[in-house]
Amino acid sequence: MIDLRPYAKLHSVVLLKDIIRRWWGVELAIADARGYVLDHADGKIVPPANDLCRAALFSKEGFRRCNESVKLAGVRLKSAIDRTPRGRLAVVHECHLGFDIIAAPIVLEGEIAGFLFVGGAVRQPMSTTALAAVTAKVKELSPREPIPSTPRVIVLTDADYLRIMDLLEVGVQDIVNTWAEIKSRERELHAVARDLGERYRFENIVGNSRSMQEVFRLLEKIVQSESTVLIHGESGTGKELVARAIHSNGPRAKKPFVVQNCSAFNDNLLESALFGHAKGAFTGAVKDKKGLFEVADGGTFFLDEVGDMSAALQVKLLRVLQEGTFTPVGATEVKQVDVRVIAATHKDLEKMVERAEFREDLYYRLNVIKMVVPPLRDRIDDIALLCEHFLRKHDRAGRSRPSRLHSDVLGAFQQYPWPGNIRELENEIERLIVLGGDVEELGIDAVSQRIREAGGREPRNRNHAPPGATVAGSGSLKDAVEALERDIINQGLIRTHWNKSQLAKELGISRSNLIQKCTYYGLDRKE
Repeated sequence: MIDLRPYAKLHSVVLLKDIIRRWWGVELAIADARGYVLDHADGKIVPPANDLCRAALFSKEGFRRCNESVKLAGVRLKSAIDRTPRGRLAVVHECHLGFDIIAAPIVLEGEIAGFLFVGGAVRQPMSTTALAAVTAKVKELSPREPIPSTPRVIVLTDADYLRIMDLLEVGVQDIVNTWAEIKSRERELHAVARDLGERYRFENIVGNSRSMQEVFRLLEKIVQSESTVLIHGESGTGKELVARAIHSNGPRAKKPFVVQNCSAFNDNLLESALFGHAKGAFTGAVKDKKGLFEVADGGTFFLDEVGDMSAALQVKLLRVLQEGTFTPVGATEVKQVDVRVIAATHKDLEKMVERAEFREDLYYRLNVIKMVVPPLRDRIDDIALLCEHFLRKHDRAGRSRPSRLHSDVLGAFQQYPWPGNIRELENEIERLIVLGGDVEELGIDAVSQRIREAGGREPRNRNHAPPGATVAGSGSLKDAVEALERDIINQGLIRTHWNKSQLAKELGISRSNLIQKCTYYGLDRKE
């Protein structure tokens, strides 16, 4: 069954609802294929300007009978379409109180997916006797609801009925057109997804933007070489994926691919991890241990965040790159290895060289071939493709087809700056799938608040400005500083995938201090 709730928010439907209410005092509503009123399912009851309808709707039995009348209107629509499939599709059905329900069907894929309707009017003024009889009936249904001595009843002319039918069918047509446009877009996305292997994919790297096509062209040129590669890009842009693509498509594909993040350990631990150590080299070194360079012998070694490496380790790395040799910690024997090094960093190594924070000779050894992986905010054209890819990747087993994103979600995604880049997008898609359950279409309501706020999908909270917002307006200097500090920490947490140790190092504060600030600002990972 097709979920019609998102279509109730179409500009044309909202406009029609306002026009019909102002002109005739009746309320436009949407029912699904079973005849259930969508507003009622959401706990909203909006009666027409008819005192008797209002009183009936606000009682348990009256509410049940009103909904039953709407369902019968849906049954009549189906039989009317079966009899006269062409021409005007709107029908008029009399409810349990004798008022008219005007309904127009929403036909999708040859089936009634629901209908637009208004109710609570009559064609002719009611006689005193008839009005008294309906009032008595409503009092039986709703003994506690007050009814005016002269209840208001909406009387419309035949011309008014025809105009309402025309407007309902206009609304229906816009819903059908929007649905067709979304289905067409989905077919295009599926077609593109099938075409990813040929045009928009290199290993698991997805993208059809101009910047990513340049990355693919460079990859095709360098995969067969043995040269050292330096990959530059923000955290979460997929630098490791690029490194894996170079390795798996090159001459060392059948050899080891080893990864080490240089910011994960302190100097002593990192040196031992890279070069190994001899038994007794330090407390706890109870036996000889191979370093990762030795493990990667014959293959590829991916050094992530190489800009965080200390000056002492930079010297040792330079020796490996120049001579292919190194000495394990606490050992005297020099070891020889044949390793292709691919390094990555989000820092500007050239400026670090100028500040004497990174060895110039090592920089030029690493920077033989430089690749720049663009941030997601510069790849807006790729967001739809990436969403399609992650929806398939994280879809639960056993489903005939993965969930899809509502157009509002895709719109919000395209307006959000994605400080955490591809990693943040993938996490958001996985979160949507988990929260969405078994729904076919994932709506904007399940999207994280920070993304909805960035896209203007809901009012912003004054106390929690979105990341990057300018701190202005009233308030003390302390409040302004805290707001700015909160935003910086929030963006940093997203960018580092909640790695507090790494973020504390970047911010120049201790990890315990960062944890205290996260607690103070309520920056829990669940946000």
